[in-house]
Parts: sequence; C-alpha cells; structure tokens
Amino acid sequence: MVIDKTTTSSNVLEQFVLLAKTTKGAACTELVKQVLESPGVYVFGELLDNANILELANTDKPYFNTLNLFAYGTYKDYLSNQQHYIELSPVQQKKLQHLTIVTLATKSKCIPYQQLLTELKIKNVRDLEDLIIEAIYADIIHGKLDQKNSQLEIDYAIGRDIRPEDINVIVNCLQDWSSACEKVLSCVEMQICRANSEKNSSMMRQMDIEQEIINIKKTLKTQLQERSEGTDEVMVVDSREAAPSGDKGKKGQKTSKGLKLIR
Repeated sequence: MVIDKTTTSSNVLEQFVLLAKTTKGAACTELVKQVLESPGVYVFGELLDNANILELANTDKPYFNTLNLFAYGTYKDYLSNQQHYIELSPVQQKKLQHLTIVTLATKSKCIPYQQLLTELKIKNVRDLEDLIIEAIYADIIHGKLDQKNSQLEIDYAIGRDIRPEDINVIVNCLQDWSSACEKVLSCVEMQICRANSEKNSSMMRQMDIEQEIINIKKTLKTQLQERSEGTDEVMVVDSREAAPSGDKGKKGQKTSKGLKLIR
C-alpha cells in the first residue's frame, strides 16, 4: 500500500480515502501511519468519517486517537496524554508541531517566540525558526519572522478540521457577522440617502441663485437703458432752450456797445 508522493495534496488525501474504504485491521493502522507522515495532508475529516477508520475506536484506539489528535489537537495535547496515542516518528512529530503553529495562527496574527517555544517544547530560537520556515515552505502558513521583536507575524494560515460540536459555535458566529453586516449596510444606505438629499438641495439652491443672478442682470440692464433714454431727452430739451437766450445775449451786447455816456 504505497501512495505516490508526487501528486498534489488533494489527490493524496483522495487516494487515502479510497484506500480506507477497502482496508481493515492491521492494514488500516498502517494506512493511518502513512497519512500522518504524508507531507501533503493536513486535514483528516474525510478519513474520520470513514466506517473502517471509525472501527479503530474499538479495535486499535491509540491509532484512532492519534488521527483525531492530528485533526483537532496540538503538540501540547500529545505531550500531556502520550499514553492515549501511538509513539510519533520524527516526521509525525514535526507535522503535529506544524499543525500547532496553524492553530496558534488562527488565534493571533502576532505570535511571540516565547509562546511558540512553550507550545512546541523547543529549547532554542534557532530550531524554532527552522521549524517555522519549514511550515512556510509547506504552504500551510504565510508570514515573516520578526527577529527584532521576537515574534512570528502571520499573513495566512490554512484551516484545520472542525469538531462536530463546534459547528453550532461557527454557525452562531456567522449569524452574528451577517447581522453586523446588515446593520452596516443599512447605515450606509441611510448615509447615501442623506447625501443624495443634500446634493439635491444644494442643486436647487444653486439653481435659485443662478436664476436670481439672471433676474438681477435683467433689472440692471433695464435700469441702465431707462437712464440712458432719460439722459438723451434732457439733452435735447436743453439744446432747444439754450439757443434763444444765447441770441438775446448777443443783441444785448451789441446795444450796450452802441450807447454813449453823456456827462
């Protein structure tokens, strides 16, 4: 029973699931060992749903417990109850440590080195950073090592298997998130309506101002025309009245020039 390691992780898991349907007894426990060591498999829910795998809970419980541990647990869980699990090979141990980093990454985007050292039972930072780099190359987490602040900054982490009893918690969480989104959407719609109303009011005010400006221009133009016409009439009247008085003056001047004073 050999799995081709060159295939993709999803295909590898699919092959294990197909084999589990026709495998029982010792062959089934060997299958569990292989899947726990396979570098491309980090989720195990489909296997745990298989009837032959479920039988291990009665026939070979340590194998069943270990598969559950890799699906839902952490390396710290393993160390606290080693008697309930099979003895892990170095490859299996490292894989469980990788999965532990994934679990921590789902709880915090910045994980202190000290917390990782404690959870993974690693004695020095050099070995810890090597383990983190391996997890990044395995594409189960994306992030960077912040050596200055002694922490791992997480950008992305794969999802792990979900326990059946946690489904209701997730559903409630999603419902709360949906309700919060609806409230935000309602608030946004109100703001849009208010903005549109203010925009329309502003446009109406602008139109009123522009119309008022037009009216004022018309009024000023009319007033200027009326003043211009009135000035022309005054000038005509003055010119007509000024001519006779001018001639009279000239005659008066001539008469005065003809008089002689007798003493």
